[in-house]
Amino acid sequence: MQTIKKYSSVNRADASESFGISKMEDIYTQHKGKPDEPHRHGFYTVLLVKKAKGKHIIDFNEYKLSSHQVYFISPGQVHQLLEDQQSFGYSMVFSNQFMMVNNISINFIDDIGLFNDYGQSPPLIVDDSPMDKLSSYCEEIIALGETNMKFKEQAIGSFLKLFLITCNDICTLENGDLPNIEAGNTLLRDFKQLVEQHYSAWHATSTYAELLHITPDHLNRTVKSLIGKTAKEYIQSRITIAAKRMLYFSNLSAKEVGYELGFSEPANFSAFFKKCVGISPSQFKK
Repeated sequence: MQTIKKYSSVNRADASESFGISKMEDIYTQHKGKPDEPHRHGFYTVLLVKKAKGKHIIDFNEYKLSSHQVYFISPGQVHQLLEDQQSFGYSMVFSNQFMMVNNISINFIDDIGLFNDYGQSPPLIVDDSPMDKLSSYCEEIIALGETNMKFKEQAIGSFLKLFLITCNDICTLENGDLPNIEAGNTLLRDFKQLVEQHYSAWHATSTYAELLHITPDHLNRTVKSLIGKTAKEYIQSRITIAAKRMLYFSNLSAKEVGYELGFSEPANFSAFFKKCVGISPSQFKK
């Protein structure tokens, strides 16, 4: 049975809300400094960290929580914030519904490349000047939330999009050849959608390449040029994260997890997991 906590609504007091923003220092005070248990969201989360000390665990990867960071957490990712002291910054959460209403397409989220579905999700490090700019956007959003202006939600959506565009502009990741990136974005989106739908049954790159009407080699090269890992590595990351979540947050045995993820033999799952993670499923569960 799955035991991991999941927050499905942006606002637990009002399920109709599709966007929310809070100051990290207020959240710390409300929780009396106690960390939340590992959990996942059914929506996007952005943390603009102005000042902090501690660690942030995202899908079993640990990052040092410190000043001048921006974290981007996708729906479904398991994370936990462990603060050594009161943090200062902003937490924004928004749903797919909010993006649709404000003409922010899922393609835009994919194209800016800030939200990683699986694998590593390191923070974006920003300098003083962009930090001041991003903080000002958050303050504008907070101020808008306290008004009764007619198109308040659309105004907030505009500031959110500007925030994400600014982050993309200062991102330290290599942009590479932009025309080729644009040409490959549609392929990448189609591939990621297929993986999300079929990762527990289809483990081979060739299966996805066949459905996308390209060669496995072309798929691997295109995916690697855009996200820094091959199609095979992306598939493995998705399977591995699913395995880790089930092993850690459920009562399923390693054998049962293997069957859930499409491995016909427990030995095959164990070998795959150990190759990708470095330890056996049983060791990880312990």
